[in-house]
Amino acid sequence: MSVACGAEYFVAIGCLRWIWKRCTYIGSDDSATWPPSTTQEFESVPHLCRLILAVYETDLQNPKFPPINGYRLNPSFVIKRVTYEQTLGRSPPYIIYLDHVRKEIVLAIRGLNLRKESDYKLLMDNSLGMQMFDGGYVHHGLLKSAEWLLDEEGEELKRLWLENGACYKMVFVGHSLGSGVVALMTVMVVNHRDLVGGISRELVRCFAIAPARCMSLNLAVKYADVIHSVVLQDDFLPRTPTPLEDIFKSIFCLPCLIFLVCLRDTFIPEGRKLRDPRRLYVPGRIYHIVERKFCRCGRYPPEVRTAIPVDGRFEHIVLSSHATADHAIIWIHREAEKALKLMKENSTETMTTAPKVKKFDRLQSLEEEHKDALERAVSLNIPHAVNPAEDEEGSEPQESTSASDNKDQSSADKLASGHTNSKPGPPNWNHLVNKMFERTDSGKFISRKASKTTDSHNLDVSVS
Repeated sequence: MSVACGAEYFVAIGCLRWIWKRCTYIGSDDSATWPPSTTQEFESVPHLCRLILAVYETDLQNPKFPPINGYRLNPSFVIKRVTYEQTLGRSPPYIIYLDHVRKEIVLAIRGLNLRKESDYKLLMDNSLGMQMFDGGYVHHGLLKSAEWLLDEEGEELKRLWLENGACYKMVFVGHSLGSGVVALMTVMVVNHRDLVGGISRELVRCFAIAPARCMSLNLAVKYADVIHSVVLQDDFLPRTPTPLEDIFKSIFCLPCLIFLVCLRDTFIPEGRKLRDPRRLYVPGRIYHIVERKFCRCGRYPPEVRTAIPVDGRFEHIVLSSHATADHAIIWIHREAEKALKLMKENSTETMTTAPKVKKFDRLQSLEEEHKDALERAVSLNIPHAVNPAEDEEGSEPQESTSASDNKDQSSADKLASGHTNSKPGPPNWNHLVNKMFERTDSGKFISRKASKTTDSHNLDVSVS
């Protein structure tokens, strides 16, 4: 009898300890050790949030979302607006914005529409574990949407970049569902830059606002130099490892689902999570906007922290009443604008004194941080993680042989798209994506490193 009472006592103590840890865990704990972001890094985020809001507008001359701090978009810079009727359910609506002031070509995609069945179909189409993509795993439905979008707009993006000079950046930005689409678009563009005018990797940028988990950990770290995720405090979506289709199937009982996921993840060891190759993560470098503190009510002046985390990458659900409100693009826009304003006010950089952190030194530190994150992924035995030294060695010959590869690639694209004349047709992104799938005939997956040694920089691996 006493043994049973003792067991019940320890179980009760364990449950109380778990409840205390879960209830006292707040969103700011995820980034407690991260360094603060600089003004230069975060400066474009409020502007890009405003571009996403423009996709929701029916009349840009009279916006229903009032501009903050008097900033308005220039309607004459809008090259193209695409609605649900035009996408035929294959992608959320988007706009192409040619910003001559910032020298950027921006493709902005809106988030999930709860009233559109087509958006749910994208989420449900997730054959996770069926195929490998660029040495990792991705959300299949979001990849198909990104593939279709590049087939539709790839030539337009190439034309805009070639006509406006090589100094223009190509920026992809999306919210929620759209964030996963633009992240996978960026992976495809970076691997086939010659098909969008030969743009360099340094001029390609992606900003995933309130991002969905859409790629495996090795890919999230590998592309952290071009993909940037922005998370507001307690947002539930970047922290939910449950497949997206399961989340939105239970949208009417979302608090219950969040609690059950939180309970389940408590009993999964950290090492087991990291070694699961099919577990999806938030892409790229993370910018965390923190505005609430433990045992304090209300919102505080926001601060922005940034890092490329490998272990502890938003793995814990936050049991907060703001978990869904922090996902809204309008709140992210407001808090990002406040945070940027505070960073500018608190900055000691003036025209007469040198900045504390020079821009060149900061760029070098970002490169070092990315390299350290890649090495950390290798040291943790994360499946298919790429060693930075090996990745650099493998990328050099690819650049030197780009002319011959492009010639072979263009002929393959002709055959794939049905063009037999001397003038090459538009690139078939579906054909190019198939080249990035790597699978053996027996159904077992092979890594990108093994593919390099057998194919010597050729990604033509057929899908069985």
